[in-house]
Amino acid sequence: MNMDKIDELLTRGVANIISNKEELRKALSSNKKLNVYLGIDATATRIHLGHAVVLRKLEEFAKLGHNVTFLIGDLTALIGDTSDKDTERPVLTSEQIQENFKTYKKQAEKILDFSKVTIRYNSEWLNKLSFPEIVKLAQQFSFGDFGSRELIRKRIDAGKRVGLHEALYPAMQGYDSYFLDTDIQIGGTDQTFNMQAGRTLQKNWRNKESFIIAMEFLMGTDGRKMSKTWGNAIWLDDNPNDMFAKVMAINDDLISQYFILGTNEDIRKIKEIQSGKNPMEVKKELAKIIVTELHNEKEALSAKENFEKTVQNKEMPNDIQTKVINETQTVVDVLIESGLVSSKSEAKRLLEQKGVTVNDKQVTDGTVIFNSLTKNGEAFIRVGKRKFVKIKTAPK
Repeated sequence: MNMDKIDELLTRGVANIISNKEELRKALSSNKKLNVYLGIDATATRIHLGHAVVLRKLEEFAKLGHNVTFLIGDLTALIGDTSDKDTERPVLTSEQIQENFKTYKKQAEKILDFSKVTIRYNSEWLNKLSFPEIVKLAQQFSFGDFGSRELIRKRIDAGKRVGLHEALYPAMQGYDSYFLDTDIQIGGTDQTFNMQAGRTLQKNWRNKESFIIAMEFLMGTDGRKMSKTWGNAIWLDDNPNDMFAKVMAINDDLISQYFILGTNEDIRKIKEIQSGKNPMEVKKELAKIIVTELHNEKEALSAKENFEKTVQNKEMPNDIQTKVINETQTVVDVLIESGLVSSKSEAKRLLEQKGVTVNDKQVTDGTVIFNSLTKNGEAFIRVGKRKFVKIKTAPK
């Protein structure tokens, strides 16, 4: 394999390689087809740009012809991984998991070519384990190691419940890696403990060295962890205009990170794009690349034009929607009914953050009757810099 490709494979977006980067480099240089896997639990239905970081790395291995497995943890999802949670996860049914994966796959296909990977479900082998085999599996690990993990320790110290089944999760994930005879596991840094379980089983039961590639996290648009709760995520199913505007809203110090982790752009081209240009122009190019990769170039150019018109030049969009509401509804009611927000909590958060205007006047009280803010029963309501709806009120 070309050494430049190996170097990018082992460095781009990579936070850590266990156990030895140089040994992995040798394995990749041997031209041997390695067994690579990524596991997901399909506990959520939407993927954001941060989730896609590991998908991009898996796609790199698939393009290079390695034996790549995309593993759906339909059985492990019945337990739920608490690596990054401070409570137990709710238990999902098999039907929910299957339905979630359909939605997940549709979005993941924007990043990952599923024709080049093998899809497996870990219930294929975990369901077949007998109780004595589970005991033998559990004997390979220390409960003390599990209990000493930071979030688990905090829950124990706070007197919160830690289910015994949670301790089985890393062992089950480790068995996935062993069953697939994995050479390389890919995951976020928060998965390192679980991925180490796979290395342990490969070493103990097969006397084989295997590797972990722990990927960096892409921060949200405000510099915090990308999260639905904080409203700072760029979702793969966002429409082009929203996606473009969200990229334009990122902090300037995140530009390089977004190029490296959030696009497939060539590293040399990234340096060229960033050279000597002001952050606004660089972000426009970044936004155009992201929207092109996740939608297409035509929609990216249209989104750029829309951003320049509505945000930079403060013009109203040509295709603004009109909604008719009854005259007794509050501002929160209108935000939800117009589709500008998806919930009362999101509406309240935006109002508190001073992100809502009616006829260009800031509104912070969601209990106000919307009709009192209109002129002759009509008003333009805007959320942030990019979402507009024309509202007409009518008697109930």
